[in-house]
Amino acid sequence: MQTWRSSWVWQRWGLEVGDRRFGHGITVNSRSSVEITLNRQCGAFSARAGVDGLSVLTDATVRFSVYADGQRLWQSGALGYRDPAVAVQVPLTGRTSLRLVVERAGGGSLPTLASWADAVISCR
Repeated sequence: MQTWRSSWVWQRWGLEVGDRRFGHGITVNSRSSVEITLNRQCGAFSARAGVDGLSVLTDATVRFSVYADGQRLWQSGALGYRDPAVAVQVPLTGRTSLRLVVERAGGGSLPTLASWADAVISCR
């Protein structure tokens, strides 16, 4: 992870999204970018993305995006606090970098936490 080019990241175990508990993942704020250099051959990125259960009072919605080598490969719809996590499956064959982005999609005046639950980069 390129910490100098990334927003803050909270690595967690036992996080919750949409009333479902996940084993691990990362939590970020609702305006974030996490940069990852792929230093070997990787085949895919997978996760479940959604508003974190710690954001119980939020009224905001967020949108998740996954980029590889500067090209957007996946984007979610607008997700709110009660929405279930959405599946993310992105191929990474031949790619050298990965960027995970979360943006506000609408409304809300309270801070919102977003999570990439069960996030895995599959590499050789």
